[in-house]
Amino acid sequence: MRTRLLILASAVAMLGWGTVLPYQYAYAATTRGWGAMVAAAASSLFSVGALVAAPVGGRLTDRLSPVAVAVGAKVVAAAGALMLVWAPTPTTFLTGMLVFGLGITGAGPAQSVLVLRWAGSDDRRRVFAWQFTGQSLGMAIGAFAAGYVVSLERPTGMVPAFLAAAAGFVLSALLLLVAGHPAWRMPRARRRAAGGGPSVPTTDDALAAAGAPHGIHPREALRAIWAVPALRWVALVTVTLALGFYAQFESGLPAYALTTLHVHERTVGLAAAVNCVVIIALQMVVVRLTARRSGPTLLIGVGAIWTLAWLVLASAVLDPQLSAALFVTTFGVFAVGETMYAPVLNPLTASLAPSGLVGTTLGVFTAMQTGVSAVGPLVAGVVLGAGLAGVFVGLHVAVSLLAIFAAWRLRAVTRGVRPASATRPVDAALAA
Repeated sequence: MRTRLLILASAVAMLGWGTVLPYQYAYAATTRGWGAMVAAAASSLFSVGALVAAPVGGRLTDRLSPVAVAVGAKVVAAAGALMLVWAPTPTTFLTGMLVFGLGITGAGPAQSVLVLRWAGSDDRRRVFAWQFTGQSLGMAIGAFAAGYVVSLERPTGMVPAFLAAAAGFVLSALLLLVAGHPAWRMPRARRRAAGGGPSVPTTDDALAAAGAPHGIHPREALRAIWAVPALRWVALVTVTLALGFYAQFESGLPAYALTTLHVHERTVGLAAAVNCVVIIALQMVVVRLTARRSGPTLLIGVGAIWTLAWLVLASAVLDPQLSAALFVTTFGVFAVGETMYAPVLNPLTASLAPSGLVGTTLGVFTAMQTGVSAVGPLVAGVVLGAGLAGVFVGLHVAVSLLAIFAAWRLRAVTRGVRPASATRPVDAALAA
Protein backbone atom coordinates (compact mmCIF):
# COMPACT_ATOMS: atom_id res chain seq x y z
CA MET A 1 0.00 0.00 0.00
CA ARG A 2 2.85 2.38 0.81
CA THR A 3 4.36 2.02 -2.66
CA ARG A 4 0.98 2.83 -4.21
CA LEU A 5 0.75 6.00 -2.14
CA LEU A 6 4.31 6.89 -3.17
CA ILE A 7 3.45 6.42 -6.85
CA LEU A 8 0.32 8.53 -6.42
CA ALA A 9 2.33 11.23 -4.62
CA SER A 10 4.81 11.35 -7.52
CA ALA A 11 2.01 11.62 -10.07
CA VAL A 12 0.20 14.39 -8.20
CA ALA A 13 3.40 16.42 -7.84
CA MET A 14 4.15 16.17 -11.56
CA LEU A 15 0.56 17.06 -12.41
CA GLY A 16 1.17 20.40 -10.71
CA TRP A 17 4.52 20.90 -12.42
CA GLY A 18 2.95 20.01 -15.78
CA THR A 19 0.62 23.00 -15.52
CA VAL A 20 3.61 25.37 -15.32
CA LEU A 21 6.32 23.85 -17.52
CA PRO A 22 4.93 24.50 -21.02
CA TYR A 23 4.08 28.15 -20.38
CA GLN A 24 6.54 29.69 -17.92
CA TYR A 25 9.03 30.88 -20.60
CA ALA A 26 6.42 32.68 -22.72
CA TYR A 27 4.78 34.06 -19.59
CA ALA A 28 7.99 35.68 -18.34
CA ALA A 29 9.24 36.84 -21.73
CA THR A 30 6.04 38.12 -23.34
CA THR A 31 3.11 38.28 -20.95
CA ARG A 32 5.02 40.08 -18.21
CA GLY A 33 7.20 41.92 -20.74
CA TRP A 34 10.45 41.01 -19.01
CA GLY A 35 12.14 39.81 -22.18
CA ALA A 36 13.91 36.68 -23.35
CA MET A 37 16.91 37.18 -21.05
CA VAL A 38 14.78 37.04 -17.90
CA ALA A 39 12.84 34.06 -19.23
CA ALA A 40 16.09 32.21 -20.05
CA ALA A 41 17.54 33.17 -16.67
CA ALA A 42 14.42 31.74 -14.97
CA SER A 43 14.96 28.38 -16.67
CA SER A 44 18.67 28.48 -15.81
CA LEU A 45 18.01 29.34 -12.16
CA PHE A 46 15.48 26.50 -11.96
CA SER A 47 18.25 24.17 -13.17
CA VAL A 48 20.77 25.71 -10.75
CA GLY A 49 18.35 25.11 -7.88
CA ALA A 50 17.89 21.52 -9.01
CA LEU A 51 21.65 21.06 -9.35
CA VAL A 52 22.23 22.24 -5.78
CA ALA A 53 19.28 20.40 -4.26
CA ALA A 54 19.99 16.92 -5.63
CA PRO A 55 23.25 16.17 -3.76
CA VAL A 56 22.05 18.01 -0.65
CA GLY A 57 18.79 16.06 -0.67
CA GLY A 58 20.70 12.82 -1.13
CA ARG A 59 23.05 13.63 1.74
CA LEU A 60 20.16 14.50 4.06
CA THR A 61 18.41 11.27 3.06
CA ASP A 62 21.37 9.27 4.39
CA ARG A 63 21.33 11.17 7.70
CA LEU A 64 17.61 11.77 8.31
CA SER A 65 14.27 10.12 7.59
CA PRO A 66 13.70 9.90 3.79
CA VAL A 67 10.03 10.70 4.38
CA ALA A 68 10.93 13.89 6.25
CA VAL A 69 13.38 14.94 3.52
CA ALA A 70 10.90 14.30 0.70
CA VAL A 71 8.05 16.07 2.52
CA GLY A 72 10.25 19.05 3.37
CA ALA A 73 11.41 19.36 -0.26
CA LYS A 74 7.84 19.28 -1.54
CA VAL A 75 6.85 22.03 0.89
CA VAL A 76 9.75 24.10 -0.46
CA ALA A 77 8.50 23.47 -4.02
CA ALA A 78 5.01 24.58 -3.02
CA ALA A 79 6.48 27.75 -1.49
CA GLY A 80 8.35 28.44 -4.72
CA ALA A 81 5.15 28.07 -6.75
CA LEU A 82 3.34 30.48 -4.43
CA MET A 83 6.17 32.98 -4.85
CA LEU A 84 5.46 32.92 -8.59
CA VAL A 85 1.83 33.86 -7.94
CA TRP A 86 2.82 37.11 -6.26
CA ALA A 87 5.92 37.94 -8.33
CA PRO A 88 5.68 41.67 -9.10
CA THR A 89 9.25 42.01 -10.38
CA PRO A 90 11.71 39.90 -12.40
CA THR A 91 13.85 39.45 -9.30
CA THR A 92 10.96 37.92 -7.35
CA PHE A 93 10.07 35.67 -10.28
CA LEU A 94 13.67 34.48 -10.63
CA THR A 95 13.86 33.78 -6.90
CA GLY A 96 10.64 31.80 -7.09
CA MET A 97 11.99 29.67 -9.95
CA LEU A 98 15.18 29.00 -7.99
CA VAL A 99 13.19 27.88 -4.93
CA PHE A 100 10.88 25.83 -7.17
CA GLY A 101 13.88 24.00 -8.65
CA LEU A 102 15.32 23.38 -5.19
CA GLY A 103 12.12 21.76 -3.97
CA ILE A 104 11.27 19.64 -7.01
CA THR A 105 14.69 18.00 -7.31
CA GLY A 106 15.47 17.84 -3.60
CA ALA A 107 12.74 15.24 -3.13
CA GLY A 108 14.08 12.92 -5.85
CA PRO A 109 16.80 10.97 -3.99
CA ALA A 110 14.58 10.55 -0.92
CA GLN A 111 11.73 9.15 -3.02
CA SER A 112 14.11 6.71 -4.71
CA VAL A 113 15.32 5.48 -1.33
CA LEU A 114 11.70 5.08 -0.23
CA VAL A 115 11.06 2.83 -3.23
CA LEU A 116 14.10 0.77 -2.26
CA ARG A 117 12.91 0.66 1.35
CA TRP A 118 9.26 -0.14 0.75
CA ALA A 119 9.44 -2.48 -2.25
CA GLY A 120 10.78 -6.02 -2.19
CA SER A 121 13.83 -6.77 -4.31
CA ASP A 122 11.71 -8.54 -6.92
CA ASP A 123 9.32 -5.60 -7.23
CA ARG A 124 11.67 -2.61 -7.41
CA ARG A 125 11.90 -2.31 -11.17
CA ARG A 126 8.14 -2.57 -11.38
CA VAL A 127 7.63 0.11 -8.72
CA PHE A 128 10.14 2.45 -10.35
CA ALA A 129 8.36 1.82 -13.64
CA TRP A 130 4.96 2.65 -12.15
CA GLN A 131 6.42 5.74 -10.53
CA PHE A 132 7.81 6.94 -13.86
CA THR A 133 4.52 6.15 -15.60
CA GLY A 134 2.61 8.09 -12.94
CA GLN A 135 4.93 11.06 -13.35
CA SER A 136 4.52 11.01 -17.14
CA LEU A 137 0.76 10.74 -16.83
CA GLY A 138 0.67 13.56 -14.28
CA MET A 139 2.77 15.81 -16.51
CA ALA A 140 0.55 15.09 -19.51
CA ILE A 141 -2.72 15.70 -17.63
CA GLY A 142 -1.35 18.87 -16.05
CA ALA A 143 -0.18 20.31 -19.37
CA PHE A 144 -3.47 19.37 -21.05
CA ALA A 145 -5.61 20.87 -18.30
CA ALA A 146 -3.51 24.04 -18.16
CA GLY A 147 -4.31 24.67 -21.80
CA TYR A 148 -7.90 25.38 -20.75
CA VAL A 149 -7.19 27.61 -17.75
CA VAL A 150 -3.95 29.43 -18.58
CA SER A 151 -4.09 32.70 -20.48
CA LEU A 152 -0.91 34.38 -21.71
CA GLU A 153 -2.85 37.53 -22.60
CA ARG A 154 -2.84 39.01 -19.09
CA PRO A 155 -0.41 39.09 -16.14
CA THR A 156 -2.74 37.04 -13.93
CA GLY A 157 -3.27 34.37 -16.58
CA MET A 158 -0.76 31.95 -15.02
CA VAL A 159 -2.09 32.24 -11.47
CA PRO A 160 -4.28 29.09 -11.80
CA ALA A 161 -1.26 27.11 -12.95
CA PHE A 162 0.96 28.34 -10.12
CA LEU A 163 -1.77 27.62 -7.54
CA ALA A 164 -2.31 24.16 -9.02
CA ALA A 165 1.42 23.49 -8.80
CA ALA A 166 1.52 24.56 -5.14
CA ALA A 167 -1.56 22.47 -4.31
CA GLY A 168 -0.10 19.47 -6.12
CA PHE A 169 3.10 19.52 -4.08
CA VAL A 170 1.24 20.04 -0.80
CA LEU A 171 -1.05 17.09 -1.56
CA SER A 172 1.98 15.02 -2.59
CA ALA A 173 3.63 15.82 0.75
CA LEU A 174 0.49 14.78 2.65
CA LEU A 175 0.35 11.47 0.75
CA LEU A 176 3.97 10.76 1.69
CA LEU A 177 3.22 11.52 5.32
CA VAL A 178 0.37 9.01 5.24
CA ALA A 179 2.55 6.42 3.48
CA GLY A 180 5.33 6.89 6.01
CA HIS A 181 3.07 6.51 9.05
CA PRO A 182 4.22 3.65 11.32
CA ALA A 183 0.80 2.04 11.04
CA TRP A 184 1.69 0.88 7.53
CA ARG A 185 4.74 -1.02 8.74
CA MET A 186 4.22 -4.73 9.39
CA PRO A 187 4.80 -5.56 13.08
CA ARG A 188 7.67 -7.93 13.87
CA ALA A 189 5.27 -10.57 15.20
CA ARG A 190 3.45 -10.63 11.88
CA ARG A 191 6.77 -10.83 10.03
CA ARG A 192 7.65 -13.93 12.05
CA ALA A 193 4.23 -15.41 11.32
CA ALA A 194 4.81 -14.71 7.64
CA GLY A 195 7.95 -16.82 7.78
CA GLY A 196 10.57 -14.06 8.04
CA GLY A 197 11.94 -15.24 11.39
CA PRO A 198 13.27 -12.98 14.10
CA SER A 199 16.84 -13.00 12.78
CA VAL A 200 16.07 -11.96 9.20
CA PRO A 201 16.21 -8.18 8.73
CA THR A 202 13.54 -6.55 6.60
CA THR A 203 14.32 -4.02 3.92
CA ASP A 204 13.28 -1.27 6.34
CA ASP A 205 15.72 -2.62 8.93
CA ALA A 206 18.53 -2.87 6.40
CA LEU A 207 18.07 0.66 5.16
CA ALA A 208 17.84 2.01 8.67
CA ALA A 209 21.14 0.33 9.44
CA ALA A 210 22.61 1.64 6.20
CA GLY A 211 22.41 5.29 7.20
CA ALA A 212 25.52 7.33 6.56
CA PRO A 213 27.92 7.75 9.49
CA HIS A 214 27.36 11.21 10.89
CA GLY A 215 31.08 11.96 10.99
CA ILE A 216 31.81 11.42 7.31
CA HIS A 217 32.74 14.56 5.36
CA PRO A 218 30.98 15.23 2.02
CA ARG A 219 34.36 15.24 0.27
CA GLU A 220 35.13 11.82 1.74
CA ALA A 221 31.72 10.60 0.59
CA LEU A 222 32.47 11.72 -2.97
CA ARG A 223 35.84 10.00 -2.88
CA ALA A 224 34.15 6.80 -1.72
CA ILE A 225 31.65 7.02 -4.57
CA TRP A 226 34.24 7.63 -7.28
CA ALA A 227 36.45 4.86 -5.89
CA VAL A 228 33.92 2.32 -7.19
CA PRO A 229 34.88 1.54 -10.83
CA ALA A 230 31.36 0.50 -11.79
CA LEU A 231 29.96 3.82 -10.56
CA ARG A 232 32.41 5.71 -12.79
CA TRP A 233 30.94 3.91 -15.78
CA VAL A 234 27.42 4.54 -14.46
CA ALA A 235 28.34 8.22 -14.35
CA LEU A 236 29.34 8.18 -18.03
CA VAL A 237 26.15 6.30 -18.94
CA THR A 238 24.09 8.82 -16.94
CA VAL A 239 25.70 11.83 -18.62
CA THR A 240 25.58 10.47 -22.18
CA LEU A 241 22.00 9.23 -22.00
CA ALA A 242 20.89 12.54 -20.47
CA LEU A 243 22.66 14.40 -23.29
CA GLY A 244 21.26 11.96 -25.83
CA PHE A 245 17.63 12.89 -25.17
CA TYR A 246 16.52 14.55 -21.94
CA ALA A 247 18.74 17.60 -22.42
CA GLN A 248 16.98 18.35 -25.72
CA PHE A 249 13.41 17.29 -24.95
CA GLU A 250 12.12 20.73 -23.99
CA SER A 251 14.13 23.01 -26.29
CA GLY A 252 16.55 21.45 -28.77
CA LEU A 253 14.19 18.98 -30.40
CA PRO A 254 11.28 21.46 -30.71
CA ALA A 255 13.70 24.07 -32.07
CA TYR A 256 15.00 21.59 -34.66
CA ALA A 257 11.45 20.74 -35.67
CA LEU A 258 10.41 24.37 -36.10
CA THR A 259 13.55 25.79 -37.71
CA THR A 260 14.84 22.86 -39.77
CA LEU A 261 11.85 20.63 -40.49
CA HIS A 262 9.42 23.62 -40.57
CA VAL A 263 6.60 21.68 -38.96
CA HIS A 264 3.57 23.31 -37.35
CA GLU A 265 3.70 24.18 -33.65
CA ARG A 266 0.87 21.72 -32.98
CA THR A 267 3.10 18.92 -34.25
CA VAL A 268 5.55 19.58 -31.41
CA GLY A 269 2.74 19.26 -28.88
CA LEU A 270 1.50 16.09 -30.59
CA ALA A 271 5.00 14.58 -30.39
CA ALA A 272 5.20 15.26 -26.65
CA ALA A 273 1.76 13.69 -26.18
CA VAL A 274 2.78 10.62 -28.19
CA ASN A 275 5.87 10.29 -26.00
CA CYS A 276 3.69 10.16 -22.86
CA VAL A 277 1.15 7.79 -24.41
CA VAL A 278 3.82 5.31 -25.51
CA ILE A 279 5.37 5.31 -22.04
CA ILE A 280 1.99 4.71 -20.38
CA ALA A 281 1.04 1.98 -22.86
CA LEU A 282 4.32 0.05 -22.89
CA GLN A 283 5.95 0.63 -19.50
CA MET A 284 4.68 -2.43 -17.64
CA VAL A 285 4.87 -4.65 -20.72
CA VAL A 286 8.55 -3.77 -21.15
CA VAL A 287 9.23 -4.37 -17.44
CA ARG A 288 7.76 -7.87 -17.69
CA LEU A 289 9.65 -8.69 -20.90
CA THR A 290 12.98 -7.47 -19.52
CA ALA A 291 12.64 -8.73 -15.93
CA ARG A 292 15.50 -11.22 -16.30
CA ARG A 293 17.85 -8.84 -18.12
CA SER A 294 20.63 -7.11 -16.23
CA GLY A 295 20.57 -3.34 -15.78
CA PRO A 296 23.68 -2.67 -17.91
CA THR A 297 22.31 -4.81 -20.75
CA LEU A 298 19.09 -2.79 -20.76
CA LEU A 299 21.07 0.47 -20.77
CA ILE A 300 22.90 -0.78 -23.86
CA GLY A 301 19.46 -1.22 -25.39
CA VAL A 302 18.47 2.32 -24.41
CA GLY A 303 21.54 3.73 -26.15
CA ALA A 304 20.78 1.68 -29.27
CA ILE A 305 17.14 2.78 -29.35
CA TRP A 306 18.06 6.46 -28.94
CA THR A 307 20.67 6.15 -31.72
CA LEU A 308 17.89 4.79 -33.93
CA ALA A 309 15.64 7.70 -32.93
CA TRP A 310 18.23 10.28 -34.00
CA LEU A 311 18.74 8.47 -37.31
CA VAL A 312 14.98 8.54 -37.92
CA LEU A 313 15.03 12.26 -37.17
CA ALA A 314 17.93 12.74 -39.60
CA SER A 315 15.89 11.09 -42.35
CA ALA A 316 13.06 13.60 -41.81
CA VAL A 317 14.92 16.30 -43.77
CA LEU A 318 14.92 14.11 -46.88
CA ASP A 319 11.17 14.31 -47.45
CA PRO A 320 9.35 17.48 -46.31
CA GLN A 321 5.97 15.77 -46.73
CA LEU A 322 6.92 13.11 -44.16
CA SER A 323 8.94 15.34 -41.84
CA ALA A 324 6.09 15.92 -39.36
CA ALA A 325 5.22 12.22 -39.18
CA LEU A 326 8.87 11.24 -38.74
CA PHE A 327 9.35 13.84 -36.00
CA VAL A 328 6.38 12.46 -34.07
CA THR A 329 7.68 8.92 -34.65
CA THR A 330 11.04 9.95 -33.20
CA PHE A 331 9.41 10.92 -29.91
CA GLY A 332 7.64 7.56 -29.83
CA VAL A 333 10.95 5.73 -30.37
CA PHE A 334 12.59 7.75 -27.61
CA ALA A 335 9.74 6.72 -25.31
CA VAL A 336 10.45 3.03 -25.86
CA GLY A 337 13.96 3.60 -24.56
CA GLU A 338 12.59 5.54 -21.60
CA THR A 339 10.52 2.54 -20.51
CA MET A 340 13.81 0.67 -19.90
CA TYR A 341 15.86 3.62 -18.65
CA ALA A 342 13.60 4.82 -15.83
CA PRO A 343 13.10 1.50 -13.94
CA VAL A 344 16.77 0.49 -14.21
CA LEU A 345 19.11 3.41 -13.56
CA ASN A 346 18.27 4.31 -9.93
CA PRO A 347 18.13 0.76 -8.52
CA LEU A 348 21.34 -0.11 -10.40
CA THR A 349 23.08 2.97 -9.00
CA ALA A 350 21.84 2.21 -5.49
CA SER A 351 23.04 -1.40 -5.68
CA LEU A 352 26.58 -0.19 -6.49
CA ALA A 353 26.66 2.62 -3.90
CA PRO A 354 29.20 2.46 -1.05
CA SER A 355 27.82 1.28 2.28
CA GLY A 356 25.77 3.97 4.00
CA LEU A 357 25.88 6.36 1.01
CA VAL A 358 22.89 5.27 -1.04
CA GLY A 359 21.05 8.60 -0.81
CA THR A 360 24.23 10.60 -1.35
CA THR A 361 25.09 8.56 -4.44
CA LEU A 362 21.61 8.96 -5.91
CA GLY A 363 21.77 12.71 -5.23
CA VAL A 364 25.13 13.09 -6.96
CA PHE A 365 23.94 11.23 -10.04
CA THR A 366 20.70 13.21 -10.15
CA ALA A 367 22.79 16.37 -10.05
CA MET A 368 24.77 15.08 -13.03
CA GLN A 369 21.60 14.55 -15.04
CA THR A 370 20.34 18.00 -14.09
CA GLY A 371 23.60 19.74 -14.93
CA VAL A 372 23.84 18.08 -18.31
CA SER A 373 20.19 18.85 -19.04
CA ALA A 374 20.87 22.51 -18.29
CA VAL A 375 23.77 22.56 -20.79
CA GLY A 376 21.70 20.91 -23.53
CA PRO A 377 19.61 23.97 -24.52
CA LEU A 378 22.79 26.07 -24.75
CA VAL A 379 24.38 23.56 -27.13
CA ALA A 380 21.22 23.44 -29.23
CA GLY A 381 21.01 27.23 -29.37
CA VAL A 382 24.60 27.63 -30.55
CA VAL A 383 24.56 24.80 -33.11
CA LEU A 384 21.08 25.38 -34.53
CA GLY A 385 21.56 29.16 -34.40
CA ALA A 386 24.59 28.70 -36.65
CA GLY A 387 22.46 26.73 -39.12
CA LEU A 388 24.30 23.46 -38.43
CA ALA A 389 21.31 21.15 -38.19
CA GLY A 390 23.31 18.19 -39.49
CA VAL A 391 25.94 18.73 -36.80
CA PHE A 392 23.18 18.87 -34.17
CA VAL A 393 21.86 15.43 -35.15
CA GLY A 394 25.32 13.94 -35.76
CA LEU A 395 26.54 15.08 -32.35
CA HIS A 396 23.67 13.31 -30.63
CA VAL A 397 24.18 10.13 -32.64
CA ALA A 398 27.80 10.14 -31.45
CA VAL A 399 26.75 10.76 -27.85
CA SER A 400 24.25 7.87 -28.00
CA LEU A 401 26.94 5.56 -29.40
CA LEU A 402 29.23 6.60 -26.55
CA ALA A 403 26.41 5.67 -24.13
CA ILE A 404 26.30 2.18 -25.68
CA PHE A 405 30.05 1.78 -25.15
CA ALA A 406 29.85 3.02 -21.55
CA ALA A 407 26.97 0.63 -20.76
CA TRP A 408 28.90 -2.24 -22.38
CA ARG A 409 31.93 -1.47 -20.20
CA LEU A 410 29.64 -1.20 -17.16
CA ARG A 411 28.29 -4.67 -17.88
CA ALA A 412 31.82 -6.07 -18.09
CA VAL A 413 32.84 -4.41 -14.81
CA THR A 414 29.73 -5.50 -12.88
CA ARG A 415 30.15 -9.09 -14.01
CA GLY A 416 33.51 -9.11 -12.28
CA VAL A 417 32.20 -7.71 -8.98
CA ARG A 418 31.62 -10.10 -6.05
CA PRO A 419 27.93 -10.40 -5.10
CA ALA A 420 26.87 -7.69 -2.68
CA SER A 421 25.42 -10.30 -0.37
CA ALA A 422 28.89 -11.70 0.18
CA THR A 423 30.51 -8.40 1.06
CA ARG A 424 27.88 -5.91 2.21
CA PRO A 425 24.87 -7.71 3.74
CA VAL A 426 23.08 -4.48 4.60
CA ASP A 427 23.31 -2.97 1.13
CA ALA A 428 22.44 -6.26 -0.50
CA ALA A 429 18.85 -5.42 0.37
CA LEU A 430 19.08 -2.55 -2.13
CA ALA A 431 20.17 -4.57 -5.14
CA ALA A 432 17.57 -4.69 -7.87
